[in-house]
Amino acid sequence: MARIEKKKDVVIVGLGWTGSIAGIELAAEGLEIVALERGGDQNTVPEFKYPNQIDELTFGVRLKNMQRPKQATVTVRRNDGEIALPYRAMGSFLPANGVGGAGTHWNGLLWRPQPEEIQLRSYVKERWGESIIPEGMNLMDYPVTYDELEPFFTQFDEVAGISDKAGNLKGQIQQGGNPFEGWRSKEYPMPPLPATYDSAKFQAVANQMGLHPFTAPAGIASTSYVNSYGMQMAPCNFCGFCERFGCYQYSKSSPQTAILDALKRKKNFSYRTHCEVLRVESSEDGKTATGVTYFDSNTNEEVFQPADLVILSSYQLNNVHLMLVSGIGKPYDPKTNEGVTGKNYAYQMNGGVTMFFKGDNFNPFIGHGSNGICIDDFGVNQNDFGKLGFIGGAYWRVGSMNGQPIRSMPLPKGTPGWGAGWKQGIKDWYGHSMSIGTHGSHMSYRVNHLDLDPTYKDPHGRPLMRMTFNWQDNDLKMSQYQKSKAVEVAKAMNPDIMQAGFKDIGATYDVRPYQTTHNTGGHIMSANPREGVVNRYCQAWDKHNVFVFGAGNFVQNTQYNPTGMVGGLAYWTVNAIRTMYLKNPRPLV
Repeated sequence: MARIEKKKDVVIVGLGWTGSIAGIELAAEGLEIVALERGGDQNTVPEFKYPNQIDELTFGVRLKNMQRPKQATVTVRRNDGEIALPYRAMGSFLPANGVGGAGTHWNGLLWRPQPEEIQLRSYVKERWGESIIPEGMNLMDYPVTYDELEPFFTQFDEVAGISDKAGNLKGQIQQGGNPFEGWRSKEYPMPPLPATYDSAKFQAVANQMGLHPFTAPAGIASTSYVNSYGMQMAPCNFCGFCERFGCYQYSKSSPQTAILDALKRKKNFSYRTHCEVLRVESSEDGKTATGVTYFDSNTNEEVFQPADLVILSSYQLNNVHLMLVSGIGKPYDPKTNEGVTGKNYAYQMNGGVTMFFKGDNFNPFIGHGSNGICIDDFGVNQNDFGKLGFIGGAYWRVGSMNGQPIRSMPLPKGTPGWGAGWKQGIKDWYGHSMSIGTHGSHMSYRVNHLDLDPTYKDPHGRPLMRMTFNWQDNDLKMSQYQKSKAVEVAKAMNPDIMQAGFKDIGATYDVRPYQTTHNTGGHIMSANPREGVVNRYCQAWDKHNVFVFGAGNFVQNTQYNPTGMVGGLAYWTVNAIRTMYLKNPRPLV
């Protein structure tokens, strides 16, 4: 029989970005809160301290900061004709492990979606008609608008501490910013970071070609900064250890840097580590949750944590799995297109062109995760979907992120993979290459979904979650269009050698190489309970005291990195809880 803990007002599942936001905002209401984290505790000191974290082999290659498949994994197949097999070695995506979640090891790129991406189905319908939507594409609008979310995007910008230049300030286009972005009510908290040589080289050519370059929005401090919680950031030193690493410099936006030390001081907040939530428990009538049952690895026992309010704020894949095993929302059936939980799983569509210049030394070891100059000229709101034959778009970025010798050693095609030829290639080309990266949208499809695997189980006896996912022609066409444009710009830069890496039409999903950790969908927002799992306030349609945070709320994936949308939605949701739900607990829609 499970041990029973003292009842709390709120239980939070997962203590990453969104769990930290929920914790600190709801603690301000005087609620008794406990957060449960499957991994261990992590702090800037001692876990990320210098020089321990600057270890490419340990953290960049052996992925010490990441989740291990033995802790949690999924089974993967490309279609329902294949047998799904467990994801046994981290490759395509890298969920985090421990307090701070993926916010500890991300690059720091913090975008907000374009208004058109928030209402994408309506945007397509109004301009080209619904007939251009491919059969089987579950194209949707969010049940909330950009204008409603804008104050909460701004709030997250200010808490996370973002460095950049606004491109659209209260409807006025600003020199040096992104002219194609949605309007902003305020300038960024900090000015842009300086450009490295490769990004400046790209910027000059982009300007000559009539494109609109701007600095990337960076969750990396360009100067000293103190946020609204009293948390301090220090200016970045361009050490080149961002992605896959915790920041020792207090420069990268993370829950540790922006929220957690302030949250931990709250007397009405506590957290427990090495506690894996197994299921959300329901009341007898099934209309509310009574709390959660978790496995405490510290004592090797199951524990029931009663609570009036349940916040699911773990990683997207874990959120969906937890909802499936807990019976929150009807499981999605792609054959009938009915049900909701597991629906609209989406990913990201990326590509790139690498250029080699014998006479240029780019000093790649000088960089950071959000470094670079971007363009949005081929993004969602600039593409003529009817003419081009696809729905979607991509932004581009050029800028060195690191010069790590194991992971970041681009070589011309044909260079031997080992031995004397490989060594000569390193000698000839290290520091002499730069890349144009394209980061594209990914639509949701009827066939791409998440459900419970009928064969494999986890260590607790629960079915593993099964991922059915493959690339579709629409997104591959979009990627090929980006390739044609990127190659054109790359040629204009006159490299000695260039090579492109984009998925061809007919490409199938390969789970082995890393692509992004931008897994989205599965507990999507919707205007009614027939179409999604949660309402416009991210409140479960069928259990009004369960609120669900994270990228699982995305109805399809935007062209941008998802963290800005995730953070904005988190502040939108906690605002609804604070101003509407707490004084009268009920379905808000």
